[in-house]
Amino acid sequence: MISIIDDDQSVRDAMESLVRSLGYAVATFASAEEYLQSGRLRESSCLITDLRMPGMSGADLQDQLIADGYETPIIFMTASRDEGVRARVLNAGASGFLRKPFDEQRLIDCLKTALKRAAIGAAKPRAAD
Repeated sequence: MISIIDDDQSVRDAMESLVRSLGYAVATFASAEEYLQSGRLRESSCLITDLRMPGMSGADLQDQLIADGYETPIIFMTASRDEGVRARVLNAGASGFLRKPFDEQRLIDCLKTALKRAAIGAAKPRAAD
């Protein structure tokens, strides 16, 4: 399942339509907090999330997931030109970083890369040491 997180309903709808057209199951969330409370973290093979949202940002969501032991591949999308945040999320393991507006093919390529990573087990929580 691909989880899409964005505070903009029209973006969620468009992304959901595109990802479903590729044959994937999709769940959408209006915020990072909604996603974290959904109980669907283990079902998500990949996240596509906005970087800047009210409340918890996409980067903060990434930090939380890592702290909780999840290595779910994340593709970030943003209109921001903040190179520091871009470097931060990529260094923390983001599978992709797309600046809005972006070409659908770029998203598809990022998604394929992320799902290859998930297929080798990276989306599962790490075992406690």
